[in-house]
Amino acid sequence: MSYCFSKTVKMNFDKAMTRAIEELKNEGFGILTEIDVKETLKRKLNIDFTNYTILGACNPPFAHRALLAEPHIGVMLPCNVIIRELEDGNTEVAAVDPLSSMQSIQNAELQAIAQEIQVKLKKVIEQL
Repeated sequence: MSYCFSKTVKMNFDKAMTRAIEELKNEGFGILTEIDVKETLKRKLNIDFTNYTILGACNPPFAHRALLAEPHIGVMLPCNVIIRELEDGNTEVAAVDPLSSMQSIQNAELQAIAQEIQVKLKKVIEQL
């Protein structure tokens, strides 16, 4: 089982970021965190890196259900989505597969929630 699903889009990094956030909103996700990996690596290590951002996406009703089903699940939240610039000028957008990441937790209710979230995140990626 793959731990993520992704799509390469023929658009620049900024446009792909905007579209990814729009599609996440369409599926009920908000952005809790935004990590600019390029800027962080430059500031902390003085390393030049390509445009790469990690979005911490959260769908509050699903997060609430997951927390009720499994109190420690917060260590695996939010759902990460990456936007990374490719050498050919295209951009890849990838999302964590929640079913894969929850596989080690033996909780049928949580697995059902993860499956619903998987459908939404796959739709986000497909709509780009």
